[in-house]
Amino acid sequence: MKIALIGATGFVGSAVLTELLSRGHAVTALARHPDKLSPAQGLTVVRADVLDAAQVAAAVSGQDAIVSAYNPGWSEPRIHALFGQGYEAILAGAKQAGVKRLLAVGGAGSLEIAPGVQLVDTPQFPAEWKQGALAARDLLTRLRGETELDWSFLSPPIVLAPGERSGRYRVGADQPLPGQGDQPAGISVADLAVAIADEIERPQHVRQRFTVAH
Repeated sequence: MKIALIGATGFVGSAVLTELLSRGHAVTALARHPDKLSPAQGLTVVRADVLDAAQVAAAVSGQDAIVSAYNPGWSEPRIHALFGQGYEAILAGAKQAGVKRLLAVGGAGSLEIAPGVQLVDTPQFPAEWKQGALAARDLLTRLRGETELDWSFLSPPIVLAPGERSGRYRVGADQPLPGQGDQPAGISVADLAVAIADEIERPQHVRQRFTVAH
């Protein structure tokens, strides 16, 4: 497949890039700083600012799907505003280019830990992650009203960390998957990338949110 990847230099995006290339896909990575990506077979790097819909449209034109792991950075003080602005440009650019399939990597904060209660709204949710989590929740709400794109929204589990690629994972919907004992479920970023690639190759959650964990 021809897949556009946004956020390829980030924690999740770099793992997704490795996984997609290992499967033989042709990946076009959108980057503000193309020099941050090393040359690789199957990889094309396009200079583009994801806050600009026209640049996104030009970069993703002709692609079969878009995978977005866009995040302005957890230490960015304007993360909430920039996250929303970026995704509005990504959605608009995808539509302008006629690319209907989009998988967006969101956060665990919008997962429901009780009826009507999301993780981000609990007192113990870390303050340093809250604005980004709220922005991702806003995106999920925005996507649930989206009828033109064939979107999927992936919420990682509460624990997402470096680790080995096992190729195995469980799938859930709007609630966190159970962990062992009183420990929350987690996944390695390599296996999160496996789940993303699997969903792009064999869509199971079109216009749905899903989550995964070991």
